[in-house]
Amino acid sequence: MILRKDLKKIIFLGWNCIFGCLHVVAQNQENQQVVDSLGASLAEVKLDSVFGIPRSEINAVSISSVSTLPLTSLQQFLKANNTGLFINESSGEPGTKQPMFFRGISRPLLSESDVFQNQPLVVIDGVPMIGEHPFAYAVQSYDLERIGPATNLLTNINIDLIESIEVLKDVAATALYGPNAAHGVIVVKTKAYKADKTNRIAVNMYTGFAQKPQVTTINGDFENKFRQQFYDLYSSNGQYDEGDSYPLYLSDSLNTNYFGKSDWTDSYYNNALLHNINTNLSGGGPRANFQFMAGSSQDKGVADHTKLNKYYALFGLNMKPLKWMTFTTQANINRTDRNRNRNLRDRFAQMAYFPDLSAPLAPNKLIYDDYLSLYNKGFDNNKINLAQAFANLQLDFGNLHFLSTGMVDYNEGYRDQFFHSKLMENNSFASNYNGFNQRALFENKIYYDWKINEKNNLNLLVGNTLQWDTYRYNYAYAYKGVNDFIKVNLLEDDSNLENYLNPIAFPRELVFKFIDRTRHNMVSFYGKATYDYDQKLETSLVLRTDGSSNAQPDSRWLFTPSLSSKWNLKNSYFQSSDRVKNMAARLSLGRIGLPNTFDDVAQGPNYVSQIGYTGNQIVAGYNGMAALVRPYESGWVGYNLPWAYTDQGNLGFDFATYKNNFFVSVDFYLKQTKNQMIGIPAFSEYGYKSNNQPGMDVQNAGIDFTIGIDPVKRDIFTWSTVLNISHNQNKLKALPNGLDQLILGNSLLQVGKPLDQYWLLNNEGLYQSDAEVPLGMTYNGIAMKAGDPMWKDQNGDNRIDDMDRTLQGHKLPTVFGNLSNRLIYGNWDLNFNLYFNLGRKVINQEMANRFDFINNEGSRNLDAIKEITFWEKRGDYSKYPLYNPWSTVMPYQLDQDLFLENASFIKLRSVTLGYNFTELLNGNKDKIKNVYAYVSANNLLTLTSYSGVDPEIIDYTGYDNGATMRIPRMYTLGVKFDF
Repeated sequence: MILRKDLKKIIFLGWNCIFGCLHVVAQNQENQQVVDSLGASLAEVKLDSVFGIPRSEINAVSISSVSTLPLTSLQQFLKANNTGLFINESSGEPGTKQPMFFRGISRPLLSESDVFQNQPLVVIDGVPMIGEHPFAYAVQSYDLERIGPATNLLTNINIDLIESIEVLKDVAATALYGPNAAHGVIVVKTKAYKADKTNRIAVNMYTGFAQKPQVTTINGDFENKFRQQFYDLYSSNGQYDEGDSYPLYLSDSLNTNYFGKSDWTDSYYNNALLHNINTNLSGGGPRANFQFMAGSSQDKGVADHTKLNKYYALFGLNMKPLKWMTFTTQANINRTDRNRNRNLRDRFAQMAYFPDLSAPLAPNKLIYDDYLSLYNKGFDNNKINLAQAFANLQLDFGNLHFLSTGMVDYNEGYRDQFFHSKLMENNSFASNYNGFNQRALFENKIYYDWKINEKNNLNLLVGNTLQWDTYRYNYAYAYKGVNDFIKVNLLEDDSNLENYLNPIAFPRELVFKFIDRTRHNMVSFYGKATYDYDQKLETSLVLRTDGSSNAQPDSRWLFTPSLSSKWNLKNSYFQSSDRVKNMAARLSLGRIGLPNTFDDVAQGPNYVSQIGYTGNQIVAGYNGMAALVRPYESGWVGYNLPWAYTDQGNLGFDFATYKNNFFVSVDFYLKQTKNQMIGIPAFSEYGYKSNNQPGMDVQNAGIDFTIGIDPVKRDIFTWSTVLNISHNQNKLKALPNGLDQLILGNSLLQVGKPLDQYWLLNNEGLYQSDAEVPLGMTYNGIAMKAGDPMWKDQNGDNRIDDMDRTLQGHKLPTVFGNLSNRLIYGNWDLNFNLYFNLGRKVINQEMANRFDFINNEGSRNLDAIKEITFWEKRGDYSKYPLYNPWSTVMPYQLDQDLFLENASFIKLRSVTLGYNFTELLNGNKDKIKNVYAYVSANNLLTLTSYSGVDPEIIDYTGYDNGATMRIPRMYTLGVKFDF
C-alpha cells in the first residue's frame, strides 16, 4: 500500500468536504422537481459530459451490424468496425487470445509480456476490467501459451447483452481513466431498462455450423520425392548414402503407415456445430426497475475437436427511493469451458520435455486414431469463472451531482492435465493450475453544471479513485507417476489428506511447484473544467495526479494535464443552412502515465530463486530444496527510475450533409511514449543478463479516416456504405544511455527506424559453382561453396555476418480498414463487409522448416516438431532455390528475405440477409415489438498473394509456423424476438 498515513488523511478530509457541501446544497434544493426516470438521473448525470468526451471523438460500434454474426469475443466484435484499432486474430481456435493495438505499439513486441503492456483498457458498465498478468511467463521455458487455461478473458462478453460499444483513442477522451487508459479505452454498456418501456421479454438465438476446409494431403512418397531432388544435386550418386542417417519412417516404401493412404483429415477436420440462445427479462417503473439476462453459447472449431462453451447471466437493479437519490447495482457472472488443441508444440512446450522426434505422427487414419485414443485416456480441462459487479449511489441537487461507486472485477482459471505414459516415452505427466486476477475500485465524483448565462456554461468535476489489483497463481507439474490410473491433484491443500502438498503417486524429486502473487495499488485525484460558449466553442482542461505502488519511493506520483477544444463550425457559420448537418474541428493535447507492470521496479535490486538444467531452464528448486543461482533472469533493477508516460496530440475534422447522409471524419495524431524501461545486456560478470534502464522513446504517427454515404435513398430502397481506413507509422526515437542501436535475440532496434521490422539477410540467388563464389567470401568464418545462398555483402568486406542484415518489412499492417454496406428493400435487408490489411510482411517459417529438413530431422526443439498437418500440401515449393541442405552455413535459415512474403489481403468477412416479420405478425395490433430472422455467412473469401494458409492468422512475431488453426467459414440461421 502506498503512502498509507497520508492517504487516510486525504480520504478523511475529502469525505468531510464532500458531505459538508452536500448538506449545504440539500437545504437549498427543497423545491426541485422530481426526476422521472433513472435514465435521466444516473446515466444522465451524463458520464459523457462528466468525462467530457466530445461525441465526434468516440468511435461507436454499430451493434446491429455485428449482432447477427456468430462472434465469440469482444475483439471479433470490434475488428474492422473502428479506425485506429488493429485486432490480431492469430488463430481460428475458439477461445484463444486476440491482442488489440491502438494507434500503433508503444514498445517493441519481443515477448508476450510486451504484448500485454500494449493492451487497451476495457470498461464494462463503468467497471475497468483486469486482464492476465505476464508474470506467469517467468516460470515457462517457452513463450507460447501462458500457464493455466490461457483463455481469452474477453470471450465472456456476449453481443446480445450489449447496448453500445465505444472506442476511445484520443487523449481528450481517455484522460479521466488515467494510467489504465494509456493504450486506449473500450467502453461497453450492457442493455438497461428505460422508464418509457413496459415489461419486456426478448429472446435471441441462432444455430449453424463451421465448415471444415478442403485440403490436399501428402504421404511419405511425396516427401521422398521432395527430398530426392536435393540428393540428385548434391550427393555423388543421387542416392541416400549409408552414413546419411536418412529417417527410418521414409526409408521403407512398403510401410503403409507412412506410404499408404493419407486420410488423417477424417479424424482431424470436422464440420462443427454453433449455437447461441439468450433471454432478457426487464420490468418495473421509473422509481424501481430490474432486468435479468441469461444465456449460453457453443463455438466448436473445425480442427482437432476444439470447442468453447459459455454460460452467462446478468442481474441489474435500479431504485430511486427519494427524488434526489438513485441507487443502482449490477452483477455479471460468466463460466467458460474450453477444449484446447492437441498440438505437439503446445504440449511439449508446456511439459518442458521433448521426447524422441525421429518419427512423426503417421498420416494414416487408423494409426492417428490409435494416437488419439492414448490422448483420450488422459484429460486437459480448462475452466474460467468471471464476475463483475458495481454499486452506485447518486445524489442530485439541481445542478450539483455526487456519485459514489464501488466496483469489483474478478476472474479465476483452472487447468488440470494428465497425459498417458505411452504419449511420452513411458513417462506420464500431470499438472494443475489455479489462479485469479482481482481488481477492486472505489470512486467518488462531484459534478457541477454552472449555467452562467444563455451563452456561457461551465462544467466542473472533481474526483478520486482508489484501485487495488491482485494477481496470483498456484502451479505444479510432475513426471513419471507410478501408473496411468492414479491422476492426482498436485496442489492438494487439505492438511487432513495423506498427500497434503506431497502427491504420493509421483516421485518427490520429479514434482515441481510454483506459487506467486503480485499486487498493484493506485491512488488518483483529478479535476476537470469544461467551458462552452454558445454551443460553438467548447474547451476542456483535465488535471490529474496518480500514485502507484509499482513506482519507486522517490517517483511515486505523476502529474498529467490534458487540454482539448472543439470548434463547432456549423453553429458558427452555417446554422441556418439546410445542407450542412455537422461541421467541426477538434484539437487535443495531453499526457497519460504508464504504470510499471512489475513490482520489482519499486523494490530496486533483487535476486531470483532459480536453478535449471538442460531441457528445463526454469525450476523452483532441486530435489525439494530451494536454490539461489545466477544468472538472474529478470535483470538488474537500479534506482532513480521515473514514470513512463505518453504525450499525444490529435487534430480532427468532421463534416456531414443532410443530402444522402454524407459524412466524413479524419484525425491526424502524434503519440510519443517516453522514459520506458528496456533490458540492456550488461553485468554478465555479476551473473545478470541485462540492466533495466529507462530512456526508450517511441513515436507513433498516423491518420484515421472514415467516409460514409447513402448512394440510394428511396422510400422502398436504401443503400448505405461506410469506408474506414487507418494508417500508422511507428519509430524508435531514443534508447537508454544514448545508444544508437540494440540487438536483442534476432531483433535489431535502431534509433530512427520502425520497431516492427525484420532483421534479415538479402538473398540474391544461388552459387551454381565454386568459381562463382567471390574469392575469400565467408559466412561467419565459414568458406562459402557451390550450392550456398548468394547473400548480399552489404558493406563489401567479403564476409557475410550480422553487419549484412538489414531491416525490412513490417510485422503489423501499415494500412487496415473495412468497407461495409447495408441495403434495405421493404422488410428485407442485406449487409456485407470487406476487411483488409495492407503493408504487412510475414516470414513463412513453415516453408523454412520444410526445406531445412537436414537440420530439423530428429532434433529436439520446437522447429523440429511435425504436427499432423505436416502431411498437408501447403505453400509454393517452386519459388525456393535448391540450396545444399548439408552446408554448414545453414542456407535455409529463417532470418533471410527468401521467406519474407507479402501478407496483404482483402476478405469478404461477412454477409447477412434478414427479414423483419413484425408488421406481418402484428396486423392491426402492436403487441410484438420486433421479430427478425436472418441467415449469415462469415469468412467467405480471401484475396491475397500469400502462399501460406491464411495471412490473417499470424501472431505478433510475424512468423508463420503453420501450426495455427485457420479461421473457418461459418453459416448461421437466427431469429430475434422482442415482446
